[in-house]
This record gives sequence, structure tokens and C-alpha cells, in this order.
Amino acid sequence: MTAPVGPPQAPPAQHAASAQQVAQSQQVVPANAVVSPPPAPYRAPAAPLPQPITGPVTRSTTTSARQRGGLSDMPPVPPRDPAEAVMANPQVPEHKRFCSKCGKPVGRPQAGRAGRVEGFCPYCRSRYWFTPSLSPGDLLSDRYEVLGAIAHGGLGWIYLANDKNFADDLTQRWVVIKGLINTSDEDAIEAAINERRFLVGIDHPNVVDIHDFVTAADPRSGQLQSYIVMEYIAGKSLRDIRDAVDENGERRPLPLEQVLTYTAELLPAFSYLHDRGLLFCDFKPDNVIHVETWLKLIDLGAVRHVDDMESAIYGTPGYSVPNDEILSVGPSVTSDLYTIGRSMAVLALDFKGFTSTYRDKLPPASEAPQFAEFGSFHRLLLRACHIEPRSRFQDADDMRTQVRGVLQEVQSVQRGEPRFEPSTLFTGEQSVFGEPDVEYDVHAVGDPFDVAHSLPTPMVDLADPMAAFLATQQATDVNGILAELNSAPQQTPEVQLRRVRTLVNAGELHQAAAVLDQFAQREGNTWQVTWMRGIISLLAADFATAAAHFDAVYSHLPGELAPRLALAACAELAGRADLALPHYTRIWTCDHRFVSAAYGRARLLDLEGNSTDAITTLHQVPKTSAQYGIAQTAAIQTALHSRTAPPSLLDLHHMAGRLDELKLEPRRRHLVSTRILHLALDTVARTGPAAEPPIFGARPEERELRLALERSYRDLAHACTRREDQVYYFDLANRHRPRTML
Repeated sequence: MTAPVGPPQAPPAQHAASAQQVAQSQQVVPANAVVSPPPAPYRAPAAPLPQPITGPVTRSTTTSARQRGGLSDMPPVPPRDPAEAVMANPQVPEHKRFCSKCGKPVGRPQAGRAGRVEGFCPYCRSRYWFTPSLSPGDLLSDRYEVLGAIAHGGLGWIYLANDKNFADDLTQRWVVIKGLINTSDEDAIEAAINERRFLVGIDHPNVVDIHDFVTAADPRSGQLQSYIVMEYIAGKSLRDIRDAVDENGERRPLPLEQVLTYTAELLPAFSYLHDRGLLFCDFKPDNVIHVETWLKLIDLGAVRHVDDMESAIYGTPGYSVPNDEILSVGPSVTSDLYTIGRSMAVLALDFKGFTSTYRDKLPPASEAPQFAEFGSFHRLLLRACHIEPRSRFQDADDMRTQVRGVLQEVQSVQRGEPRFEPSTLFTGEQSVFGEPDVEYDVHAVGDPFDVAHSLPTPMVDLADPMAAFLATQQATDVNGILAELNSAPQQTPEVQLRRVRTLVNAGELHQAAAVLDQFAQREGNTWQVTWMRGIISLLAADFATAAAHFDAVYSHLPGELAPRLALAACAELAGRADLALPHYTRIWTCDHRFVSAAYGRARLLDLEGNSTDAITTLHQVPKTSAQYGIAQTAAIQTALHSRTAPPSLLDLHHMAGRLDELKLEPRRRHLVSTRILHLALDTVARTGPAAEPPIFGARPEERELRLALERSYRDLAHACTRREDQVYYFDLANRHRPRTML
């Protein structure tokens, strides 16, 4: 006779723990359920829902964040023959003809006749022209020979010219000439030119070079016209690229990766201007040229000093901030970044009505499939184009950091490989939560304490005066750390945030919340404050409030993965696997350093019966990770209890080989080997012997498998330190060895 086969057993004390953990991992809690808080001291005061985050992201820009290498991921745009840019019959389109004085439509078609390109406004009798004032062959300042008009902008016609001072028989220096001001007052002309001289000093690889300023009389009106002379960029504007038709004759939005790459490439130019007290004011896709692998801002006509309260303000409807903001506070850094956000939307979306219905807002997600696929991109635009200036990005470098994060997410998803770089705002995971328990063969998310203390934490702002002091703290106990913080030379924001984190780590949540509230009153509701409120709510098992705080951080920093990991954990703890799984999946797709996300994804996939993808996820944990062995062991155990694809004897042979390669500590190895052998024995008992490769050296027939299982149980008993465990496993060894007749 032989002992019955069945699933591998654990000591009785382990059975209770295992059952409890399985129940925890499989329990589904309604979304509106009231979850009992854990025992004291981890009871926190009731936390308010998050307020809008308005503080800037205070981080010094790292060298890597400023690196530029051209648009290496984009197909190059070949230089354009300058002659091809000249318009054959330059006229302002009829639908864009308005009186420059009263603003009413003029030069429109009537009774089937084309509109007049010159004449007098019937409303105010002002003269108008809708053709260029300069003609091919005109020579400005005895130097610049006009070839013709190439475009019409907000300040008038733009011309292509040849700089005769640099021309020879072999080369020509092409320049662009653009009007600045039209007046008969020579003093006004001189003043306008002097005011624009600062543009010549702009020197940035993404900004067009300004060469000169010249004047010439308009041959039609006799008025003096001042012009700015710029380098000619022989590429295509982003507007031209967006409006290009495909092989089916249709205009389509640009790929999201391309739009984000463009934006990340341009933002350093805005940072450069803003650092010098300059505002671009009238950014739009028309004002950017893509040539070869570079982008250039080409229209500086609307650039102004940030403290300029006198000169005219230029903008383009659909791109510029609402008029009320311009009238009340004027142009600002945030209004510049707003125009970038609007331009991103125009380039990436099928954005109908962006100058009318959606002039000051974004289309709903139902009209933008990109928002459904990449919620981070939607949040990026929502922040950049927020109606409240204080809720927008406050700095071009900070915006670029988030743009790059969203770009790396898009690249990871579309290319099928992780592309994420380490964050400059958050640390990595402090530890891994939801680690599979190999001994109990259980995979659960863990408790709120484990999750809260495993999540990434905000990094210290190196620009804080006390950053060096915090880096040299020596105390390790709570009282010692607090004493050092109290004696800091300055009570800076980072010192106060460190105090909050120390209190949280000590379980003093009431005191931590009070200190955090005081900090928020002084410094504002920064994202660090909101993050810590989320941690406190999580420790109190108030998952809904914690998720609301983490969601606010995600909206503020849409290019970061840390808040999404926190959101996933909160959703899973609240029993909302449907909300947690997409976050875990996207995080793991982007960055294989977040092993908690891999475990979460595998855990929830297995729970819904998709053990195949769960195993694939566990196999993706890198060999360089300290979790590699645990992940591979968990993959084996997931396969062993798969309900949809039970392993074959050949699969079990391969599992045994992988287990041998992992070099686990003896107790853990023998636990898993007994489970593999149990399943092999059960399979053979049902189907009979098979001609398959051996499993741990045993041929797949009952007697050999029982001998191998007996040896494995005895080895497991020898690896145990507790007497009762040894007795238990020796008993199992005796039960499963082959019976013989004496």
C-alpha cells in the first residue's frame, strides 16, 4: 500500500497563518466600505481631502535634465531650398482680412467677386493693404536683397532675403526679414529698435539668431517701417508638419511621442529666456522650425521683458491665456508655459474648435483617445493649461521634467521595453511590499504599515539651505533625530518636512499631522505636504482619503511613477483590483526597478485566473534585483497552482531545473521542491508513467517520485530549526515513501 498523494503540507501552525493570508489576498472590499483602522498608535486624525496644490516644484535642475542632443528619436527633416519658400502670389487669405484700426472685416468677396487686396475700410476709412510692401529685388540698408514674401504673421509680412555682405560666387547667406513697427515718426522708429536691441544678445541653440535691425519706407504709404533681420532656418514649421496630409490625403494628429519630444527639446529655450527676464508671449506651432535633427524658435517679435508695462502685447487666440488674465496680471512665465500646453494639444489631438468652443479649455476625454490611453498626458495638459495661473507649471525646467516622464511612459508602452529614468523628485522604493511568501505559498499586498514604509519618499531639495545639514545627521533614534532637527541653524522647509517624516515613522501620526498643518500654513499646500497627508491617511487605513491625496500628487506631477504606485496600493487595499491592476501594469511597463508593481500585477492577474501573464511578469524581474530569486520562486509556485494551465510533467522538469539554478537557502528550496514533486506524483497517479525527462533526477513514475519526495521531506526536516517542524516533516517523509512487503 502507498500513502495517498495530495498537495504539499505545511506544519499546523503554518496552516492557520496561510489561510488567514489567503483570505486577505482574495477578499474584495466594496469601494464604499468602512475599513477598521489598525491598533494604536497608528490612528491618525481625520484628514481633509486634498486642496489644490499650488506650490512650485522646488528642485535644482540637474545637468542631465539640461542635456541636449537634438531630436535623435525623430526622423530628420531635410533642409528646404530657400527658393521654394517664396510665395508665388502673396496675399492675406480673405477670411483673415481685418482693418488694422477698427478690427472689422475688410477686403472680403462680394457678389461673387474676389475681395480687394487694397482699399479703404468702409467703417473708419483707414487705408489697408493685404499684399507685401517689399518686392523681389528691393535692397534694404544697401545690404539685404529681398527675394520675396514667405509668410504672413501677426506683425505683417515675413520676407526671405540675401545678405549681400556675405555673398560670393559659391555661397549665399540667407536671412529672414520681419516687420516690427509701421510709423511716420522717426523717433518712434529709433525707440522701437533700441527697445529690441536686447534680442541680439540672445544666444541659445534652440533660438533663432538675430543679426540686425533696419528701416525702409513703405512705397505705398511713405511711412517708415522697421525690420528685424534673423537667420534663415531651412526646415518646416511644426504647423506645416501637423497640416501635412498622409497617403490618403488626410490630416492626422502627430504621434504623441513626437509631440512630447518636441516639447522637451523646446523647454530649455524657454528656461533660458525666463532666466534672463524675457517672455516669448506668442508661442504656437507656426513659430518653431524643425530642420534636420534640431528645433528653432523663429519668431521673437513678441518677446518682451517680464517687467515691461508699456509695449504692446501679442498673442494668438486658442494658444494664449484668456484676455481677462492678460488685462489683470499681464504676461508671465506661467502664461508662456500655457501656450506650450495649448500647442501640445493642437499638435497631438484632433482638436476641432480650439479657437472657439475649446478656446480656454481642453476637449473631454471622450473626444481624445490619447487621454484614455495615457492619462498622464491628459493630466500634463490640464496642469499646463489650468485656468488658474498658480496651479500651472511655474518653471520651464519643472515642466520639462514632467514632460520627459510622460514621454518615457509613452516610449515604454509603444516600444515594449522600460524607458524610464530615475526620478529627480522621489527616491526609489524604500523596500518591496507585497513580496510573495514562499514558505506559506501566499501572495498578498500586505498591510498599510508595510505599504506606507515601502513607498518612495520625496527627495531633499538640494537648493534648501539645510540640505547639507540633513545629509550629515548622525542620530538614528527618533528622539535623537528630532533633537538634531530642533537644533538646526535654520528651520527651512526641508528641516520641517524631515520632522514630519520622523514623527510618521515613529507612529506619532496626530503630532505629525499637526506639524504638517503648521508647515502648510507657512509654506503653502505643496505636493510634499499632500504626499505626507496621503501617507498619514494610508497608515490610518483610510484608503479613500489617502488615494485622493496621492491622486492630487499624480495630477501635479504626471510624469512621476511614485504617486501611481501609491494609488495602486490604496486601490488594492480597498478591494478595488480593477483600479489597482492598470496602475501596476503601467508602472511595471515603464520601470523594472519598481518590483512592488511587478508583484502587484502578478498577484492580481493570478487572482483573476490569468496565471500565464502573472508568471511572465514575475520572470521579468531583472537578475540584478535582490528580489530575483523570490520572483522566480513565486513564478514556479504560481504555475504549480494554476487553474487555467496546469503544468505538464515536462513543465515540472523545467521548473525543477530552474529551482536548482536559483541557489536558494536549503529550507526554502526544499519547500518548493516538495510541491513540485507532489504535483508530479499526483499527475502520474492519474495518468500513469510517462516517457518525460526526470524531475530532480527521478523518472516520472510513482515509485521513483515517492523516493524523491521522501528525500526532499527529510532534507526539509534537517533544514528546520524547530523540533516540532522537524517531527512534522519526518512524518510526511514516512507517509510518502514507497511501501514494501516484508
